[in-house]
Amino acid sequence: MKKILLIEDDRVMRENTAEILELANFEVITAENGKYGVELARTASPDIILCDVMMPELDGHGVLYLLSKDPQTASIPFIFLTAKTERADIRHGMEMGADDYLTKPFEEQELLNAVNSRLRRKEALSLTHSNDLPGLNAFIDEARAIKELDNLSKDRKIRKFDKRDNIFFEGDEPQSLYFIASGKVKTFKMNDEGKEYTVGLHSAGEFLGYVPLLMNTGHDVSAAALEDTELCVIPREDFISLVHRNHDVSIKFIKMLSNNLADKERQLLELAYNSVRQRVAEALLHLSDKYRKDGEAQFSMSISRNDLASMVGTATESLIRTLSDLKDEGIVSMKGSLISIVDEKALKRVYLRAF
Repeated sequence: MKKILLIEDDRVMRENTAEILELANFEVITAENGKYGVELARTASPDIILCDVMMPELDGHGVLYLLSKDPQTASIPFIFLTAKTERADIRHGMEMGADDYLTKPFEEQELLNAVNSRLRRKEALSLTHSNDLPGLNAFIDEARAIKELDNLSKDRKIRKFDKRDNIFFEGDEPQSLYFIASGKVKTFKMNDEGKEYTVGLHSAGEFLGYVPLLMNTGHDVSAAALEDTELCVIPREDFISLVHRNHDVSIKFIKMLSNNLADKERQLLELAYNSVRQRVAEALLHLSDKYRKDGEAQFSMSISRNDLASMVGTATESLIRTLSDLKDEGIVSMKGSLISIVDEKALKRVYLRAF
């Protein structure tokens, strides 16, 4: 049974609306003001929220603002109940992220249609899509069905990059969101002396460039293709519209942003406290986790020593010496640029310092 939170200060309106919803087999919890409504939204985890605009203590716009800033409640569909019919008031609510609005007094069927429509949309956008180009298209096409996203671009261009081609540079103003359709991409930074440090490795099914788009800043890293790569280019305006108009989409990228920041913090700690030997082991294990194919018994990858050294954060000479030691110990094997993990358990012990 779906749970609905109804926030309405008018007692008669609150009781009548709750009765209609309960007769339609919904579980209804009610709040008589915005402040109490925010508390219930955070503790009761409703499937959808119906909220009056004009209320004492905290109005509907304040309720939506507070809930949209909380990852726990930001993805809950939100419908305004308003006696105001002026376009400016309705527009303001939609710009804040409301999914729909109902003008009071409303008909019983109008109420149920709005609720059921938003619940179906939330379920559709919550479905797991494959991390490939058809999956991306399905995800965006479902979001396109929302009436506020009618202008979302249907033509998503594919750009091809050869190995080592630059995709964007640190400091550039972001113009697009990139989705990796095929291939591998590295993101990196350069110090004042021109030395490169790899901060991320990305493969098919991942997004690039969403951090500066969300934070409205220049690119904080550069990106280049590690091999022949195809990227789906989503215009900046379409991405921003998608994020601002739909809670489910915005919460997805908020979580990705949080993971991105957590990964950077972990990298900095490991760079500061782990030995070169540990960092090489960690880098090889990370490559294995990211790029190992299903059913592949032994992971192998062709990667230049310079790229691996910049990922580890050490000089190429130090990397080569460490790889030679690991080879002598029977943990890895090497042939040209190809590195294979022979003993993954031993490599994990190196990373964990469990000698």
